[in-house]
Parts: sequence; C-alpha cells; structure tokens
Amino acid sequence: MEISMASITIRNIDDELKERLRIRAAQQGHSMEEEARVILRRAVNGITGPELLDLTDRLFGEEHGVELDSPSRSGERETPKFN
Repeated sequence: MEISMASITIRNIDDELKERLRIRAAQQGHSMEEEARVILRRAVNGITGPELLDLTDRLFGEEHGVELDSPSRSGERETPKFN
C-alpha cells in the first residue's frame, strides 16, 4: 500500500515570522519544513502523550506553583436552604 504525501505552499509570511520559525527549527534540530509540519500536526491533532506532560510541567511545575493550606474537613457543615 502506497501512502500519498501532499505538499502546500504558504505565501506572504513576514520576515520576522520566518526568522522565528528558522530559530525554533534550529533549536529542535529540525529543518524549517519539518518544524512547520510539527507545528501543523500539533495545531490540527492537539498535543498528547509525552509532549502534553512536558508542556504541563513547564507551565505548572513545582517552580510555578503555590502552596495552599487544605481546608479542614472535620465537623459538620450546615445544610444549605433553597427556599
């Protein structure tokens, strides 16, 4: 079974965006074309698996968190009245 691969051309990309893509690709060890594929794949499919775990850790890891005291769960609370 042969898998067909499509090509697209993206026009009118400003120089700053192209440079940022080039830098991002270099940081990941990808060509600009491969980095564009990665970005498109993530945008269309969503981020899952290890990538999602890494992103979550970068955004909400221990260095970004705050310590909150747990509320006391002892004793009974008054039942709300819905009149």
